[in-house]
Amino acid sequence: MAKVNKKGKKQNFFVRFTKRIAKWFREMRAELKKVVWPTPKQVVNNTWIVILTVLVVGLVVSLFGLAATSGISFLIGLTK
Repeated sequence: MAKVNKKGKKQNFFVRFTKRIAKWFREMRAELKKVVWPTPKQVVNNTWIVILTVLVVGLVVSLFGLAATSGISFLIGLTK
C-alpha cells in the first residue's frame, strides 16, 4: 500500500523510492558501526592458518588421486 503524505495525497513513486534508499543507507551505516574489525596480528595469524589448511587439503587430495590412479592401474593390469 502506498504511503500518504500530510495532505492525504499518495506519495510519488520516486519519493517513496528515494526514502527507501535513504533508509537502507542509514541502516547499513548503523550496522557497520557494530562491526568489530580484527587486529593486524589476528589477520596475519588467520592468513597463516588458511595457507596451512589449503596446503594440507591439497596434499590429502593429491594422495587420494595417487591412490585412485594406482588402484585403477592395478585393476587394469589384472585383466591383461
